[in-house]
Amino acid sequence: MKIYSVSTLLLLAATALAGCTSLPSSGPSEKSVEQGAAIKVTSAGKAKAVGIDYALVDLNKTVLNYVSDSVTSSLAGGFGGGRGGVPALPLGVGDVVQVAVFESQSGGLFIPSDAGSRPGNFVTLPQQTIARDGTVSVPYAGRIPAAGRVVEDVQADIEDRLANRAIEPQALITKISSRSAQVAVLGDVREPAKIELSEAGERVLDVISEAGGLSAPGTETYITLQRRGRSATVHYDHLVATPAENIYVAPGDTILVDRERRTYLAFGAAGLNGRFDFEESDLTFGEALGKAGGLLDSRANPGQVMLYRVVSKSMLTKLGVDVSRFATDTVPVIFRANMRDPAAFFAVQKFPMQDKDILYVTNSDSVELLKFLNILNSVTSTAAGVPSDAVSARDAVRELAD
Repeated sequence: MKIYSVSTLLLLAATALAGCTSLPSSGPSEKSVEQGAAIKVTSAGKAKAVGIDYALVDLNKTVLNYVSDSVTSSLAGGFGGGRGGVPALPLGVGDVVQVAVFESQSGGLFIPSDAGSRPGNFVTLPQQTIARDGTVSVPYAGRIPAAGRVVEDVQADIEDRLANRAIEPQALITKISSRSAQVAVLGDVREPAKIELSEAGERVLDVISEAGGLSAPGTETYITLQRRGRSATVHYDHLVATPAENIYVAPGDTILVDRERRTYLAFGAAGLNGRFDFEESDLTFGEALGKAGGLLDSRANPGQVMLYRVVSKSMLTKLGVDVSRFATDTVPVIFRANMRDPAAFFAVQKFPMQDKDILYVTNSDSVELLKFLNILNSVTSTAAGVPSDAVSARDAVRELAD
């Protein structure tokens, strides 16, 4: 039997594997995918790079001074209303009102002469809804414009129209119910509803409270205020901690309370790979690593622990980084932590995680070497076993023949 050298066997094995299509596989190979494509849109360059520019920032005490900076949207900045007096609530279409007319003495338009002197010379008209044309009806005064006007103005208008018929008329309008001055509160609250506003003035947190409060953790909840085609969103914790953001709501506003689960991804030589929830608490870099099982002692390179995040240009500018090559207002950044440095454990405990961060723990160089040696060992072991396997097969055939 002819004996081959190890190098020859390796060459033969590689050639056979390259052309073999019967080996186990969970799907088509890269070569077959490319060959079967009608059109190929690929990236030029080494290793077919994605082409996204990013910055690499080593984690140190200087970086910790700026990583907490975040762009926070504002309700007060978008709509105002946090300062000053309570906004007026004008009458509107659909409001139910009741009009009462007082006269100074009997014998006038509404009070008969035989009524005598009695407490309260007045007449109360039936309740009525402000019509679609925005008016209310008052006998002898006609249709009075009401929608969009404050109560005092409508009362004065009624008095002016009755002045020549009634005796020193005085009008009083009572708002029974207000359909026009309502705010809808929807989403992750216990009792979504339309909240009727009062003259006292309600703020964002007031109407959320009237809707039963949050049904989700505040740390994962965002509040969106929609008003006349505009909207602004603010984190619930920021709203609570910043009184200026707790602005007055206005008739017709819609408040959406939305829970957005905060998650991060962990890949590489971490104890666990996958997507992890922040749950109801904030996490630091170190806590996120621990939640993902820490670093695998047999695989991880502790000097190359990466965190991927998109940050604002302003944050990198504060660090003295030249961001002129980045066209957008945000920059993809890889923060690198060297866990071989004992001080890095303090740093990662101060580095706050953000929603949709990605952790990646690289493999040690020795692991890559072991992978190669294992492949080499499996090929040489298979090649060395071929003669003995052939002899065993021959003996088995002879035994069956006998």
